[in-house]
Amino acid sequence: MHSKSNLQTRLKRIEGQVRGISGMVEEGRYCIDILTQIRAVHAALAKVESQLLQGHLSHCIESAIISGDRIEQRKKASELITLLEKSSR
Repeated sequence: MHSKSNLQTRLKRIEGQVRGISGMVEEGRYCIDILTQIRAVHAALAKVESQLLQGHLSHCIESAIISGDRIEQRKKASELITLLEKSSR
């Protein structure tokens, strides 16, 4: 699992990228340059999302499985299914 500080560092970098994009729009920069930066932000967010999902699977889901608590297992599975359904819309 990736540390909270690692994720915070990544998110602060993404925040800076987004501010940079806003500045590019304000300056009237070339559309392809702006779109390239937007793609970079998408990729960076996808990486953070992947790391968080990996952490959730290796900690929260694994803990529910190991506990043997069927209610908790179903709850964790349901949360994950709901999240995935929302992202596919």
